[in-house]
Amino acid sequence: MMDDDLVSPTDAAIIRQIRDQIIDNDVRLVQAINQRLTLVARLRAYKHERNMEFVDPSREQWMHRYLQGANRGPLSSGGLTEIYGHVLELTKSETEE
Repeated sequence: MMDDDLVSPTDAAIIRQIRDQIIDNDVRLVQAINQRLTLVARLRAYKHERNMEFVDPSREQWMHRYLQGANRGPLSSGGLTEIYGHVLELTKSETEE
């Protein structure tokens, strides 16, 4: 880790700017995950009211293939598989009734 006291004012300003962009992006990630949770909860409730199975493995597979096609990097295919698996797992646990 870099000691911020040893960098030039110009370097410190650039580092601060990049860090600000990272946190702004992280806030958007949290907002997107919260929106996904809201939408999935609506879908779960709708399916529950109609006695339908919540999990649709074929839909999950389709979504994964779609996201792989949409991914333009630098996130690797393996990285996308890993993070999307976590998102699905988290979404299912966070929206359980």
